[in-house]
Amino acid sequence: MTAKILDGNAVAASIKEKVKAGVAELAAVGKGVGLGTILVGDDPSSAKYVAMKHRDCEEVGIASIHRHLAADISQAELMAVIDELNSSDEVDSVLLQLPLPSGLDQLQALLAISPAKDVDGLHPVNLGKLVMNEPGPLPCTPAGIVELLTFYGVEVEHRHVVMVGRGLTIGRPLAMLLSAKRKGCNATVTIAHTGTADLGEITRQGDIVIAAAGVAGLIRGDMIKPGAVVVGAGTPFVNGKLSSDLDPSVAEAASAVTPTIGGVGPMTRAMLLVNALRAAKARVAGEDAG
Repeated sequence: MTAKILDGNAVAASIKEKVKAGVAELAAVGKGVGLGTILVGDDPSSAKYVAMKHRDCEEVGIASIHRHLAADISQAELMAVIDELNSSDEVDSVLLQLPLPSGLDQLQALLAISPAKDVDGLHPVNLGKLVMNEPGPLPCTPAGIVELLTFYGVEVEHRHVVMVGRGLTIGRPLAMLLSAKRKGCNATVTIAHTGTADLGEITRQGDIVIAAAGVAGLIRGDMIKPGAVVVGAGTPFVNGKLSSDLDPSVAEAASAVTPTIGGVGPMTRAMLLVNALRAAKARVAGEDAG
C-alpha cells in the first residue's frame, strides 16, 4: 500500500486562521497579543527558527518583542532579560530559544519564565497540570500531533499507541496527553526508546506509532503493522540536511504517514500561536475580573 500523507501545513493553516480571528477579537476591544522571544548567540538554526516564529506571529497579528543577546552574556544578564519580559504588560508569553550557549544554566533560565507566560508549555507547573489532566498550556509538539491526527480523522481512543522516544519536549508529555481521558486521546500508550530490546517487536503492536527519538531511519517498514498510522516527530540532521526518524520504507506499510518536511514542524509552530493567544485571553480575563 501507499500511505496517505498527513500534511501538517494544511492543518496549521486552518489553526492560524482561527488564531487570527481570536487576535482580531481582542484587538476590537483594544487588547493586543504579544510574544516575547529571546535568542542568545548567533546559531544559524536557532536564528532561522526564531525568524519563522516571528513570521507566523506577523501573519496572525501577534506582536513580536525580540531580545537578541550576545553569546557571552552572563547568567545574571540573561535572567534580567527574562524578568523584564515576565514583567512587561506588552508580553503575554515568553519563548527562550534553545539550546543556549555553553556556560549558561538552561534549566535555571527556563524555570525563571513565569508559568502564566510559558508559551512552550514545559514549565514544571504546566507539566504538572498536564499530569493532573487540568487546563493549561500544552507542550506545542504533542498538542500539534493530537490536532494533526484529529484533523485527518485518525481514531485514537481505545487504540494502542507506541511512543518511541522519552524526551521532555515530545515523548514524555505526548504519552501522558494521549493516555488522558480527553477529546482526541484516551489511548493505551506504550513508551519505547532506543534502549528498548527488539524495538520492532514493540512497534509492530501499535495501531499508531509516533517516533521522536531523533535517530535518522530508526523506524523501518518491517517494524510497522500493516495499515498502522505513523508519525515522525524526530528531526535529526544528516550531513547538514533535515532527516526523519522514519525510513522511506514506512510509507509502504503504513496507511498514513507524516512527511519529513511539512508534517509535525508546522503543527508545532501553530500550537505556539495557540498558546500565545491563550495567555493573552487569560491576561485580559484577569484584567476584567480586577
